[in-house]
Amino acid sequence: MIPLLIYILIFVAAFFIVTKVVQGAGLSDYTSLKTVTFGDESAVRPNRAAGIISILTIFLMWGIFTGSSLLPGFLHAPGPFEGTASFTYTSEANGETDDATVTVIVHPREEATDAPEVDPGDGFAKNDSAAIAQWRTGLINVARNDEISKSDGNKVIAINGEAIAPGGTVAVEGGTVTLSDKGTPNFEPTRGWQMEPLYLPAPEEVWTRSISIAGEGFRNFTLLEHLGYSLFRVVVGFLLGALVGIPLGYAMGLSDWFRGWFDPIVEFMRPVPPLALIPLVIIWAGIGEAGKIILLFLAALWIMAIAARSGVSGVKISKVHAAYSLGASKWQIMRHVIVPNSLPEIFTGARVAMGVCWGTVVAAELVAAEQGAGMMIMTASKFQNTDIVIMGIILIGVIGFGIDMLMRWAERLLVPWKGKG
Repeated sequence: MIPLLIYILIFVAAFFIVTKVVQGAGLSDYTSLKTVTFGDESAVRPNRAAGIISILTIFLMWGIFTGSSLLPGFLHAPGPFEGTASFTYTSEANGETDDATVTVIVHPREEATDAPEVDPGDGFAKNDSAAIAQWRTGLINVARNDEISKSDGNKVIAINGEAIAPGGTVAVEGGTVTLSDKGTPNFEPTRGWQMEPLYLPAPEEVWTRSISIAGEGFRNFTLLEHLGYSLFRVVVGFLLGALVGIPLGYAMGLSDWFRGWFDPIVEFMRPVPPLALIPLVIIWAGIGEAGKIILLFLAALWIMAIAARSGVSGVKISKVHAAYSLGASKWQIMRHVIVPNSLPEIFTGARVAMGVCWGTVVAAELVAAEQGAGMMIMTASKFQNTDIVIMGIILIGVIGFGIDMLMRWAERLLVPWKGKG
């Protein structure tokens, strides 16, 4: 919740600073140079400042909540407690009570630390010590060295003078103490707001591991080879899906027979997630490259078919009638009217299909793959190498974004009439 609130505050602050102060002061706002009607999509362009600030905000928050060394200390969110903590427990046995102190060393998870030696003190309750790693908890069997054991009626009744019963919790220096159902204090160090490196390493750790993998490789293959295999599978699967799906969509959009024949099949398969087809693809094509490409082909096929069908159905009939009135043949109408007017929908479908293929390739590479970004991510996750997992996710996202930008550029080049009626 706290990261979300910080993100919203940054968004609101950046919006007002950029749109009201900077651009409002007379600097160039290229969309405001047009006279447009509200809702005119052709006049809406991404605000470059917003895009840059958005990316920087994500990395800023990543550094804030991981204690990144790239940021000054005052920008770090409160981290987990580290150091020496202590609390006093009160034991009761045979109608008598006695106090003892527990000293706890809270240390970084990657550093092995022994519990300190302490003077046991006088009385039947003896002082204790323990060493607990950050983000972890530890049961402290305080009765193990007491003169009176639990079996003889010794029990903890208070922590730092505050009465406690099994299941209760008391806040103490550096954390909290919870009494277990069997009456044993369980010390939990304060976690702070930062994420544990096991779940989210700092940006510099991911960068360092990325450089290491780029130079040394991962499981006998270089990083470029892993990404190349994933890209090859996605491109081949997408192209096969487009080669079959686009003609199928045109046929469904132009012929009632094809529409009636294939529409139930397409509408049945469209909501089926590609991941659900993995067992069937394994049975049909095995666990080799063919099975992975078939899965990606099926992921793209139905999207491209629906996009092409929608493109044909969206052609204005007035354009077709105008072409007929000028003596155009069916082939000329197809070539000069239907295909050009359906291309915007097809390009939109292609971008969606490519995104789905990228999302599916990770699952496709789970099936006995020896190379690929998905295989790299899943193998790293088994050994809790979160930095490699995040590296793979970022690289997949960057490549997918690059492909999407390339397709947008191709769309602007090949379909300059989009949005112009």
